Amino acid sequence: MRLSLFIFLVIASPALADKDDLAKAVDARSDEAWRIAREIWGFAEPGYLESKSSTLLANTLQNAGFKVERGVAKIPTAFTATYGEGKPVIGILGEYDALPELAQDAVPVRQPIEGGNGYGHACGHHLFGVASATASMVLAEQIKAGKIKGTVRFYGCPAEEGGAAKVFMARDGLFSDCDVVLHWHPGSRNAAGDSSCLARVAVKFRFHGTASHASGAPERGRSALDALVLTMHAVELLREHTPDGTRLHHTVTSGGGAANVVPEFAEGFFYVRHPKAEVVSQLFPRLLKCAEAGALATETKLEVVNLGGTMELLPNDTLARIARANLTKLNDLRYDADEMKFAVRLRESFPDKLPPVEDVSRVFDSSGRTTMGSTDVGDVSWQVPTTGFSTACWVPGTPGHSWQAVACGGTTIGKKGMLLAAKVLAATAWELYQDGKLIDDAKAEFKRRLDGRTYKPILEKDQAPPLDYRLPAKRMRPSE
Repeated sequence: MRLSLFIFLVIASPALADKDDLAKAVDARSDEAWRIAREIWGFAEPGYLESKSSTLLANTLQNAGFKVERGVAKIPTAFTATYGEGKPVIGILGEYDALPELAQDAVPVRQPIEGGNGYGHACGHHLFGVASATASMVLAEQIKAGKIKGTVRFYGCPAEEGGAAKVFMARDGLFSDCDVVLHWHPGSRNAAGDSSCLARVAVKFRFHGTASHASGAPERGRSALDALVLTMHAVELLREHTPDGTRLHHTVTSGGGAANVVPEFAEGFFYVRHPKAEVVSQLFPRLLKCAEAGALATETKLEVVNLGGTMELLPNDTLARIARANLTKLNDLRYDADEMKFAVRLRESFPDKLPPVEDVSRVFDSSGRTTMGSTDVGDVSWQVPTTGFSTACWVPGTPGHSWQAVACGGTTIGKKGMLLAAKVLAATAWELYQDGKLIDDAKAEFKRRLDGRTYKPILEKDQAPPLDYRLPAKRMRPSE
């Protein structure tokens, strides 16, 4: 009995020690990781325009010995960074795009940063990309040392917020040789499980009318803004007649500049979401009819700018259990006195009932849930077994896509959540490298969940990445 235990300890201890050392390796990189994250937080670049952010991450990985391929999938700010050789190939996703109209300083009151582009990292993608890159580099060190065998590949993924870059990357086969893909996301709590999300289609409707003096010659004008307003009203009426779980969103991105001029150009940005991609595909033609009706009623010309769609996440409980166990073991989040003071002050800006601040130290099981957001990670999960998790990078109760999330992401509260994520990614990948049966089980579950279905991206035929979707629309009549 004692001899068996001794043999077990001799065989198992080095591997266990190496896995534990991954967290120490992340801590050793913590200052540099935070410096890079803060730089990207300051860049706050729009989707498909993240030239500084993507270059900084790509250069960091290249300097660490990774083979970097830039401009993949015909996207200037997308890249892959690969280290090692052979199987298994484990992909780790990273993002770095920001959101408009949410510029904010790292303070607990509304204080936009002046003089910038107005964007802010309200979804924490500056933390997302850096944590994933840090985990990739820590794993590369293990490969170099001969402690694990295989390949680690970081995916630099732009424009998650409405631009769906991963869909174009998936369509181009960039994930075809991966055995497993891991991802994470900043949030206001720690959670892991085999959850799903909403599928989504994004589109811009542009209306081209005829300008005229709104008082002196209104009969000569054809209002593009009227067409857009009618479209939005029709969409509101459509809501009543859609399947349960449907979400319809829209905003005006351009609508005229003077009250006494009939607007010759107007643009709206629309989303359709549902837990199932096939339902989204059925709803989109109905949304399109709303826009066509708006153009018909106002005698304006409709231009449809398809931005593509994203699939719902295909869960994988085999992988989710591993990630959840590592998140539970490694979770050590606590607020110090300064962070607690920041949290209490920030929460004064929330009018609703909030969870305890102590929730930052808990891990929630998200198994079986469908989150009400969307992500282009969904398309990856239909090509290769995939799992993700979230760590508390924001004060508990903070909604995503808010100035409060931007503020948290610029403080040590965001830093702590980012480092925890890097440790969980590295530890989860380590287990997969060490035990090939886990990957085999994940692939078997993946096949069962597909149930004979094949991946088909929600894209128009030959659709190119919408690299200009965050730029102001050109106010010109499209060619007839």
